[in-house]
Amino acid sequence: MRWLPFQLNPDLPAGGIPRKEYLERKFGPGYAHSYARVTGVGRDVGIAFAFDRIEVQPNTLNAHRLVLYAAKHGCEDEVAEGLFRAYFLEGADLTDTAVLADVGRRAGLGQGALAAYLASEDGREDVVRADRGARQAGINGVPFFMFNRRTAVSGAQVPETLLDAMLEAQRRTA
Repeated sequence: MRWLPFQLNPDLPAGGIPRKEYLERKFGPGYAHSYARVTGVGRDVGIAFAFDRIEVQPNTLNAHRLVLYAAKHGCEDEVAEGLFRAYFLEGADLTDTAVLADVGRRAGLGQGALAAYLASEDGREDVVRADRGARQAGINGVPFFMFNRRTAVSGAQVPETLLDAMLEAQRRTA
């Protein structure tokens, strides 16, 4: 499995924008109901979403750079999960390089090399290119799953749908 870059909001400023402003733009006033279903489903499966703790809607370019860096060091899944946990459960600001460094450190990345990477521009063009390629392929949201580069599934799906797609991709590979 690989995590590929796709930014939901690539045009946000590098430091993000206030979450409340973003939600009001996207959903209009009274947007709180927009997350009620997700919060309920999360609670049912043991995920305590803390949407109310999120203060910054981030530009995720640097978070995607971190995932690419982690992939080169064998801890891509740990970093991706750490980013989700930091943002959705802790309300962390994913535009803050200290937050990103902490996620990377908790996933097992060496602190010195990680700090140097995050301070650089390395991987930036790779994220932009991959994001552009995804959009050109017709991807316009997340989650998006691609199995064996043959079978695609878009959106949150029940496990059976994902299994069916995996089996279909396997049949098409044979």
